[in-house]
Amino acid sequence: LDHPGSIMVGYAPILDCHTAHICCQFKEISAKLDPRTGEVVQENPRHVRKGDACLVTLKPTKPLCVEAFSEFPPLGRFAVRDMHRTVAVGIVMAVNKNHAGDPIGGKGGRK
Repeated sequence: LDHPGSIMVGYAPILDCHTAHICCQFKEISAKLDPRTGEVVQENPRHVRKGDACLVTLKPTKPLCVEAFSEFPPLGRFAVRDMHRTVAVGIVMAVNKNHAGDPIGGKGGRK
């Protein structure tokens, strides 16, 4: 993480994954990790700062095609960009899949 301030739930940067550039919102910061060992240092922290590693839940504002890094590495890496610079990089640990035609927060194509 390389951000000048702290990042909290609600932060909405641009997520670059493969060829997609989509605005995503930080919905939850699950854990703060030790950057060297990957061990959990703090559960549900209020914010994370420069140099921290963390597990977060992101929600894209538009449909986004990603896969877990363990299943397909090229679609499992991402960069978080804000203010025209990269502020974080990471891998996709899990995906909450939406059914085809079900827009996020929409009626799922039902009329």
